[in-house]
Amino acid sequence: MAYYGQGALFCGDTVFSVGCGRLFEGVPMEMYRSLKKIAALPPETLLYCAHEYTLDNIRFARQVEPANLDLARREQEAFERIDQDLPTVPSTLAGEGATNPFLRCHIPQVIRVAEDYAGRKLADPVEVFATIRHWKDDWL
Repeated sequence: MAYYGQGALFCGDTVFSVGCGRLFEGVPMEMYRSLKKIAALPPETLLYCAHEYTLDNIRFARQVEPANLDLARREQEAFERIDQDLPTVPSTLAGEGATNPFLRCHIPQVIRVAEDYAGRKLADPVEVFATIRHWKDDWL
């Protein structure tokens, strides 16, 4: 469930800053469709998520895309905000689109890394998403 209005999305456990919720119920296709709907909102949309996992999510995302300069900048900004006792949320949809691996399942680098993790060719972005979500579930 999510609420959108006046340029803000309250997205609960669907999208987090540089991450997404676990699949306790449902299937990867349902979550991927939800993420695609969110990704279609205006890039300036402010995302208010239910939990503050930004730094942990960035650490994982850097495993997926170590050369992503937007992700490196996002990490630096997060550290600066935390040093000032400020939250790292809300984020913007534009920022998530540039750094959130779960919104980037169509990007060649993300596909390649997901296929390396899976040890096989992945058929489509839904499989890439499911593989990355499984990897994140097991990641420490």
